[in-house]
Amino acid sequence: MSSPEPNKVAVAQARGFCAGVSYAIDIVNLVLERYGPPVYVRHEIVHNRYVCDELRGKGAIFIDDLALVPKGSLLIFSAHGVSPAVREEARRRELRVIDATCPLVTKVHVEALRYARDGYDILLIGHRGHVEVEGTLGHAPDLMQLVETVADVEPIQVRDPNKVAIVTQTTLSVDDTRDIIAAIRRRFPAAQVPKKDDICYATQNRQTAVKELASRCPLVLVIGSLASSNANRLVEVASKAGADAHLIEDGGQIDPVWLHSASAIGITAGASTPEALVQAAIERLRSLGYPAVEDLRVVEENITFPLPRELRLP
Repeated sequence: MSSPEPNKVAVAQARGFCAGVSYAIDIVNLVLERYGPPVYVRHEIVHNRYVCDELRGKGAIFIDDLALVPKGSLLIFSAHGVSPAVREEARRRELRVIDATCPLVTKVHVEALRYARDGYDILLIGHRGHVEVEGTLGHAPDLMQLVETVADVEPIQVRDPNKVAIVTQTTLSVDDTRDIIAAIRRRFPAAQVPKKDDICYATQNRQTAVKELASRCPLVLVIGSLASSNANRLVEVASKAGADAHLIEDGGQIDPVWLHSASAIGITAGASTPEALVQAAIERLRSLGYPAVEDLRVVEENITFPLPRELRLP
């Protein structure tokens, strides 16, 4: 595919909502529709304020402390997952729980528990403080160590170098984890490495697409929340590929100054960003002199997750 024509907007495919985000949002909407408000959600269901504001308007209440949830209320766990301690607290408070954890995150939790049961020291590659990481660490807190960078690998101490396993935060791509995994394997050659399908397909696809976008467009706009790990990483990937890249929450944040030297503009969106924000940004660019829009198709996605059993119609 040739580079976009001057004054054209190229829109990355894949972009925006991943299957796990759609799954979580669908669950909240369905619970609100079926049971009515209020419905409590532990942590923001996804890292996007527009999505959360829309759900608040329908009656969702986002909380981090389960003590704020009245006994017997409906509680939804967010897409990022929770630790066993949080699940136990919900049971103790007699809350009616519906789990919207992304199935890919649940898969990592199951693997961590299996490694812990088999006596492995577990190295979790991820970002400290990220909600998903906190939940995963809680599945084997005495046996799991967080690794954020290659520099973190050297001081790691384990009980048996032949019984080391690696798991990863799902919102990191193969590219994000490659160097850290290589460093771990240099220290612990017998380390069990993640299977390819443990990495979130959506993260990898969006980074692959933004690299192609950046190779064709001198300016790349990533639509997403400042709190979104994967949206921030898309900016980094686009910048590394040579583009002038900016993270914006919506089209209103587009600075016309950025456009002065941009012959073509690329647009993509983080995995928590609704398509409506992408289309609004495109309309904003049209008003600023970029009337033509084309899709840059790099990868196709057709993955979906079935709803939890308790929400499926008989």
